[in-house]
Amino acid sequence: MPLKTQPCPVARSVDLIGDRWALLIIRDAFDGARRFGDFQRGLGVARNILTDRLRKLVEAGIFTTQPASDGTAYQEYVLTERGESLFPVVVALRQWGEQHLFAPGEPHSVLIDSQSGEAIPPMLPQAADGHRLTAANTEVRKLRQ
Repeated sequence: MPLKTQPCPVARSVDLIGDRWALLIIRDAFDGARRFGDFQRGLGVARNILTDRLRKLVEAGIFTTQPASDGTAYQEYVLTERGESLFPVVVALRQWGEQHLFAPGEPHSVLIDSQSGEAIPPMLPQAADGHRLTAANTEVRKLRQ
């Protein structure tokens, strides 16, 4: 069964944004990249791959295109509301990487709250009443086939 027809939300999400280039393009958009050249310089990705990923992300409603804000002939890629809603996904991946992929004291970029200047606290899933949720106290209710 193709991933895009799976009844699992994780499978469908991975089918769309699970490619490393797609996620890095989205990450760079959160960091302010808007033009093809910005993404290419920042990522070092081949033009054909970047073109393909941007096209797919636009078709999926993650980005929209608009004329360049400076009046040049370029177009800009702007995150849509759907794209903006991926911010917690990018933060979760960042925080997992910070916790597990760097040696103690090894330097890395830090995501900060622009109002306080402080590093953002770890994201933790919570129930409606505020208690912490883990894999041990949640379950997936699968569709019967």
